[in-house]
Amino acid sequence: MKIAIGSDHRGFKLKNSLIEFLKKKKYRVEDKGTFSSDSCDYPVYCFRTAAAVAKKKAERGILICKTGIGSAIAANKVKGARAALVHNVKGAKFSRLHNDANILVFGADFVDVNLAKRIVSAWLSTEFEGGRHLRRVRQIKKIEEGYEL
Repeated sequence: MKIAIGSDHRGFKLKNSLIEFLKKKKYRVEDKGTFSSDSCDYPVYCFRTAAAVAKKKAERGILICKTGIGSAIAANKVKGARAALVHNVKGAKFSRLHNDANILVFGADFVDVNLAKRIVSAWLSTEFEGGRHLRRVRQIKKIEEGYEL
């Protein structure tokens, strides 16, 4: 599985730790930046990561900023992105089971590296449940297309 990963300066350290962790687990990782801890604008890296997932250049994406809120908002502006801001393992599992989230978002101020690794492992190993949830994901896609429900 190929994973696109991006962060701003506040998520840079956690991003690098997760890249190392993912590579050890034999995932292919594409780093979408930032490439230093210098101050930068998170929407740039959110777009790069979300676009890679939406265009099927990566199967999943991970984003990290200070709180995760801005990154989730920015990523969800990309058609085909379903970014979930997650702070625990249970949330990660349900983001996949019920929402088929294809982008995992962290707030670096709220998730330490050990918890982030557990969350990523759970998120990557959980499959979409489908069923009644598929109907809802399809409704989200219709909203993206501009249809009213």
